[in-house]
Amino acid sequence: MAWWGKVVGGALGFMLGGPIGALLGGVVGHKLDKGIASFQSSEDSEAGPGDRERVQTAFFTATFSVLGHMAKADGRVSPQEIALAEAVIRRMDLTPETRAAAIALFNQGKGEDFDLDGVLDQFRRECHRRATLLQMFIEIQIQAAYADGLAAPAERHILQRIRDKLGIPEFIFSRLEHLARMQWEYAQGGVGAGAGAGPGGAGAGWRQAEPQGPTLEQAYGLLGVSPQADEAEIKRAYRRLLSQHHPDKLVSKGLPEEMMKLATQKTHEIRQAYERIMAARKG
Repeated sequence: MAWWGKVVGGALGFMLGGPIGALLGGVVGHKLDKGIASFQSSEDSEAGPGDRERVQTAFFTATFSVLGHMAKADGRVSPQEIALAEAVIRRMDLTPETRAAAIALFNQGKGEDFDLDGVLDQFRRECHRRATLLQMFIEIQIQAAYADGLAAPAERHILQRIRDKLGIPEFIFSRLEHLARMQWEYAQGGVGAGAGAGPGGAGAGWRQAEPQGPTLEQAYGLLGVSPQADEAEIKRAYRRLLSQHHPDKLVSKGLPEEMMKLATQKTHEIRQAYERIMAARKG
């Protein structure tokens, strides 16, 4: 959690500046003023875009603020969207302090004055266009848009803005959208309401049930291959997806350690899909 400690200490948030720094300021307030003096002489002053801690901070900040913006895109925040945001927060197993920060960023993203383009522009710069990180980011946002099974026109408009700003090729975006629909079907019935109201609510009682495994059709969809594909093509797709979502690789490129569990869950789903297809073909 070194990156978050530096945000709270002030130096890292001050160093980032821009719309992302402003969002951080709204979360930790006056604490950003602490450490500005030490920032001038700190070794952090040599860090620039692409530095791991900067990237981790930018990823965390952009992810939850844009999740909030996406949830409010159609004029209301649905229970499913709240549940998805809460599930993301819960799977990350955050400390109370960083969980509160995630919720605060989510709520800031719902604001009328949220600077989506500014946040995305800065996020892309901080990531140095690292394709695996940008793809992980848009995957999370696509899943938010499809939290209730169907993306509203306003949500799809925002997704296209994200795609354009981050430079995600259309064919990759379409594949990720298809994957999100398959994952929604795969987890259908897995999100339920408890006593709370999700981020910002009183109880935050949402829970995620364990899916029983993908159907054969969903397994092909998860790997992005057709049932007519040969085993060599299926294996290539499987290995490519595993490589793209490998937790250690993503963390080394700047994914916050707390989000490692999200990547681990994705690799688990990919393996399940591959094993389901292989078992069906052998049977």
